[in-house]
Amino acid sequence: MTKEEYVALASEKYDELQALNKIDNFYDYEKEFEKLLKELGRTLFEKNLSELSADRRKKKHSRNSDTLK
Repeated sequence: MTKEEYVALASEKYDELQALNKIDNFYDYEKEFEKLLKELGRTLFEKNLSELSADRRKKKHSRNSDTLK
């Protein structure tokens, strides 16, 4: 993932993050904030790993598997 891709993903969530300022209850604010960051974190995690294969049973070799042999 490039820096530009990261910034684009983070900027998509910026308006949602600013909308949280309208919440006057701290509990609700915290709950929505955590939800928003989990979504962003999951997206970033998946982008960094790569796209999932169509066959969920297919194993992927890690990048370091060649060095272990």
